[in-house]
Amino acid sequence: MTTVLFDMDGVILEGPRTAPQVYAAAADAALADLGIDPTPDQRRDFRNHDYDRMETHCRELGIDPDRFWELKETYASRGTHDRLRSGERGTYDDIDAIRDLGERTTIGLVTNNRHETAAFVADYVGFDFDVVRGRDPTFEGYERRKPDPYYIDDALDTLGVTDGIYVGDSRTDVTAGRAAGLETAFLRRPHNRDRERPRNATHELASLADVSSLVGPE
Repeated sequence: MTTVLFDMDGVILEGPRTAPQVYAAAADAALADLGIDPTPDQRRDFRNHDYDRMETHCRELGIDPDRFWELKETYASRGTHDRLRSGERGTYDDIDAIRDLGERTTIGLVTNNRHETAAFVADYVGFDFDVVRGRDPTFEGYERRKPDPYYIDDALDTLGVTDGIYVGDSRTDVTAGRAAGLETAFLRRPHNRDRERPRNATHELASLADVSSLVGPE
């Protein structure tokens, strides 16, 4: 039985990443929770992911950088979930192939996105994933994103397997999947249609419907 792990952004959710305005709003909400009114330059840095600059500003303003980071991640998840519920961000038309595959073999969701959002999306699409893993809501968790295979390795450990296929839409997905010892499937989407196929990708797919052929017969 071939285990198949899927990336989330650009594979299940439309678009390759969380919209920048979601992080901007999340940073503003976190600062408001902490009772902080930063300068415009400080606010700009808080809205981004440069930990060193953010930590410097936290020290200047007398707030705990780890607490700010956790709040920002929480509000970013809420913003992402609201955009999904409202239809502002959609899912791709071919994702039902994942549900069908889950009736035949072990499937998992492993993403650079926040674990809270990964769990929400798994429930939102109604797929019975055997494992769901997103990044931890800490700076250390953020630093463990792909191409580091940390979260893929963790998912494989949870499942008790060492091989399988990782399906993603980016070069970093392929790099992380290969580093974890998996075959990799580079999925074509509108945002990567003109990009060169990563040289270390095992497979190239035009649709999630094509994943079934990699798993083999039931």
